[in-house]
Amino acid sequence: MNNAPVKIAIVEDDLAISQMYRIKFEAEGYVVETAENGKLGLELAESMKPDIILLDLMMPEMTGDQMLAKLRATDWGANIKVIILTNMGEQEIPETVRTLGVSAFILKADMTPRQVADLVKQTLSA
Repeated sequence: MNNAPVKIAIVEDDLAISQMYRIKFEAEGYVVETAENGKLGLELAESMKPDIILLDLMMPEMTGDQMLAKLRATDWGANIKVIILTNMGEQEIPETVRTLGVSAFILKADMTPRQVADLVKQTLSA
């Protein structure tokens, strides 16, 4: 059995949200790295090879859906679990995001860090 710690990448341009989740996941024993835009997030994912990515959609430099498309086009990123973290309504989420394979969509305003942590655990064990 592999006892390596679970690695989470948080790609989120809102520093307060990013740090809130970092603190929550590190307290639960996860290894956490953050990036503040899709360009840096893609670089982070390639170097870190996370088990799961929490990905915001609306970011500068490269949006979350652009990052996800590039991630899915690589051998190393094709199967990484991704949870979309957004304040966009369900109808506003680009259709391409759904076709690129995401595990879940989280409306940031509707979930506590505890609920997000629970969802991450469920997603990782699925």
